Amino acid sequence: MADKAKQEVPTTIADSNVMSKYKDAANIANDVLDKVIQQCVDGAKILDICVAGDKAIVEATKAVYTKKKFSKGIGFPTTISVNNCVAHFSPLPSDPEASTILKDGDVAKIQLGVQIDGYCSTVAHTLVVGASAEKPVTGEKADVIQAAHIALEAACRVIRPGNKNMEVTKIVDDISKTFETKPVEGMLTHQQLKDKTDGKKQIILNPAESHMRDFERCTFEENEVYAVDILISSGEGKVRQLNARTTVYKKTDSRYQLKMKTSRDVLHEIKNSAGHFPFSLRQLSDERKSRMGIVECAKHQCVIPYDVVYEREGAFVAQFMTTLLVTKNGNVMATDPKFNPAVIKSDKSIKDEEIVKLLATPLKEPSANKKKAEKK
Repeated sequence: MADKAKQEVPTTIADSNVMSKYKDAANIANDVLDKVIQQCVDGAKILDICVAGDKAIVEATKAVYTKKKFSKGIGFPTTISVNNCVAHFSPLPSDPEASTILKDGDVAKIQLGVQIDGYCSTVAHTLVVGASAEKPVTGEKADVIQAAHIALEAACRVIRPGNKNMEVTKIVDDISKTFETKPVEGMLTHQQLKDKTDGKKQIILNPAESHMRDFERCTFEENEVYAVDILISSGEGKVRQLNARTTVYKKTDSRYQLKMKTSRDVLHEIKNSAGHFPFSLRQLSDERKSRMGIVECAKHQCVIPYDVVYEREGAFVAQFMTTLLVTKNGNVMATDPKFNPAVIKSDKSIKDEEIVKLLATPLKEPSANKKKAEKK
């Protein structure tokens, strides 16, 4: 038993090496997000930006931990979902949507993630194409973006050891009402573990009765990590699939014996190139072959799809996401969603005193040394 204990490798952020890997992955994600934001201009092709984002992740992760033999790279492929498209839009060159371009005024949600040794840091940001401090966002678009930002800040302060997941659900709902918006129904925040982006502990947004029947209540604990994902809509908060093809998937632990050789080859490549992390079919070597093979893989749940989903036409959806580290000294937002208050100008604001007080609370307690310095 003693020998076994010695061989066990720590996998929580109580270990400084694990903490460093989350933070190093987060630094890369933050840098790549900056690059992607700069490319989101009028006339830019979404496909080209997604390809550039993924390439930047791969190149940056190659340059770190060069003497270590473990997996690193894309933890979540670059997706850019516009206006009423809620999530997971990342087209292939052969898709009809490959020619989709950004236009001034588009509300664009960027999501991407980086993993180092199985520890993933994900981030999401919402921008309006062409907006600036001189040409700020106002009206409905500003309301939905501001609501998502404030809801994320509040959620990251409610996720504390001893608090419950449904407390987060409630405060996000309360904030969205202030801005006359709705959280996107059924969207989940997952606990992050080594090689697992969908841990057992979850937070749900705007749940329907059907969601709550099997939804597990949980209590937050020290040294946990969460990909806190907030999606707010100016519409009904309900999603549906339209015609856009699914291109993002994640391998499961299913051991089903696939019938087609093409499917087996594709699954083998997924295992070697993406492991248990979400991936885009663009990452695979043969697009035509992967298109064919992924069908049987998905049918038998060897992979799960991240479907492209939409709100009603005319609605706007905003998203902010951070990878939150729950430490003994408070919380750390490892990834930076990069909200810019100089550009987003909503005429609505939080009036509830409890929420105002919560938002004024620091995420992390000042260190003992800093407290001593302040006393002097």
